[in-house]
Amino acid sequence: MDTIDKDGGFTITSPEGLDAIYAKPADRVVDKETDYVTEPGRAFIAASPFLILSTASPAGIDCSPKGDAPGFVQLLDERTVLIPDRPGNNRIDGMKNILANPKVGIIFMVPGANETYRVNGSARISVDPALLSRFEVRGKQPRVVIVVSVEQAFSHCPKAFVRAKLWGAAADGRPESVPTLGQFAAFRDGGDTTYAAKYDTEYAKRMPDELY
Repeated sequence: MDTIDKDGGFTITSPEGLDAIYAKPADRVVDKETDYVTEPGRAFIAASPFLILSTASPAGIDCSPKGDAPGFVQLLDERTVLIPDRPGNNRIDGMKNILANPKVGIIFMVPGANETYRVNGSARISVDPALLSRFEVRGKQPRVVIVVSVEQAFSHCPKAFVRAKLWGAAADGRPESVPTLGQFAAFRDGGDTTYAAKYDTEYAKRMPDELY
């Protein structure tokens, strides 16, 4: 490879090293990128009930899921995306990152669609009453609204989802081998299977009242 290092030279350490492996992207892949949300992009975001928000700062890196009914994300205009922040675990790692480094990356997903829509830009955190009121659900407003100024936007090809058979696999229900929230809690707290089952039951009961 381009640089010899402690792993025997198998680590890529320069753009030239990557260029030796990957072909130049086709013009259509480059040309699809815009600095605003296109009309198809707007339609995709309107249909999306789920996104992943990525942030980074000297304190660390975070990928945070955000979800609600389709249309929960709004566009103020073609270059401004509004994301409400609903009650969660209160870690707010991503928002702390935004305060230190406003650069964010977002992937919008739609169940059943293998394409995704990606938005990169700069974010700020707002408690503007006019923005909060736009996202009121069940009489409750979000804690804050994340306002993203769009710098890059583009659709992403479906290959990863096709390889994963993501939506088809989901149709079969939850795999028995996947740990539940209660099982994670039991590992953390030193509990047993009874502890895990009780945790899952209690969480399922209280969760509907904690969504908004």
